[in-house]
Amino acid sequence: MTTPKSTRVVQAYVFFGGKCEEALEFYRKALGAETLMLMRYKESPEPPAPGMIPPGFEEKVMHASFRIGETTVMGSDGCCAGEQAHNGFCLSLTVGTEEEAKEIFAALSEGGEVGMPLAKTFFSPQFGMVTDRFGINWMVLMPAD
Repeated sequence: MTTPKSTRVVQAYVFFGGKCEEALEFYRKALGAETLMLMRYKESPEPPAPGMIPPGFEEKVMHASFRIGETTVMGSDGCCAGEQAHNGFCLSLTVGTEEEAKEIFAALSEGGEVGMPLAKTFFSPQFGMVTDRFGINWMVLMPAD
């Protein structure tokens, strides 16, 4: 079966290991993210199979979608609590001004770890890499003129 190219969309889906709601609030404050949809496990029209989620996860987020600028990101608490491995990718966030780059980079750095400080590069007046407190890797980038 083939899908017409015009209907193909790639979106990030991030698992937060039991901290999805906290992450949504963090991104709301840090990036102006807007939660578009949130469904808890207890609200699912089909309950999870026995043993699929830990006890007490009924209140956790089964699925959420949120918008940062023009991009929709999806997320969940997943099916387990604890640290999630988010290796091998970064979410790249393009901003319009140096001031915005500095503000967003600082916000994402709170409780996180800076991999590459925000600085001028050959391809950008402001570029930096940070892993936020949820283990999500970010590249903050201001396009060159």
